[in-house]
Amino acid sequence: MVYDLDVTREHCPMTFVKTTIALNKLQPVDDLNVKVTEAEPLENVPKSATEQGYTVLSVKKTDIAGVYNIEIEK
Repeated sequence: MVYDLDVTREHCPMTFVKTTIALNKLQPVDDLNVKVTEAEPLENVPKSATEQGYTVLSVKKTDIAGVYNIEIEK
């Protein structure tokens, strides 16, 4: 199953704290789509997810200026 998390109104480190909490609630076969803003969250969320053993499947720009979607596999 794929779940969505919007952290565009958050600032680091809360962007990854909330991402981690959401990932911990998922089953091993689930994916999480995290919507982030550019700059620090765009750099830190994929990096931190990878460092914690998750697989970053994709990082894509959305139709909203300055907003990206990061797909993470648990």
